[in-house]
Amino acid sequence: MPNPSQTRERIIAATLRIIGENGVAALTNRRIAKEADVSLGSITYHFATQHDLLRESLRSFVTQETQRFTDLAASHSTGPITPQEASALVGQVAADTAFDSEHIAPYELYIQAGRDSELRAAATECFAAYDQLAASILGTLGVPDPERMAGPVVALVIGLQLRRLATGTATDDLVDALLLLTGNHA
Repeated sequence: MPNPSQTRERIIAATLRIIGENGVAALTNRRIAKEADVSLGSITYHFATQHDLLRESLRSFVTQETQRFTDLAASHSTGPITPQEASALVGQVAADTAFDSEHIAPYELYIQAGRDSELRAAATECFAAYDQLAASILGTLGVPDPERMAGPVVALVIGLQLRRLATGTATDDLVDALLLLTGNHA
């Protein structure tokens, strides 16, 4: 029998899969319970409202992604890295990111945050985490004013990933745009 934290994680993973496959409107407690293989009561035990569930699902995804990117950046910080190498690394990460339902779900949730003030606070926290990570990486690259540049870099990456998702295009535009934004050229 799974412990409460495992049950909670299964509920969040199921929520992200459902949202990624069919959007926020398809989310019902019954469907989540079936997908997560938990009792219907487990949903309301762990999440008092659907807003709580959406907020925690978004936070969970971003926490995992931020950790993955932080680990990746740390593994490549053995010495100086050029902006071209950093951009190529971001491009490789983007190309390696599968657009499965769990990776599509955050885009759905970000759009939902535009309609839902309760989810907006979680989205704000998520973008703050991305901005902090981007500022850290930009700082190690020697980019001037990395905190100021972080927001546009994050917006560019997310926007180009959304474009890639919608059109099926490659990541070449992402690498070129990052180099242009940081004042470097290929």
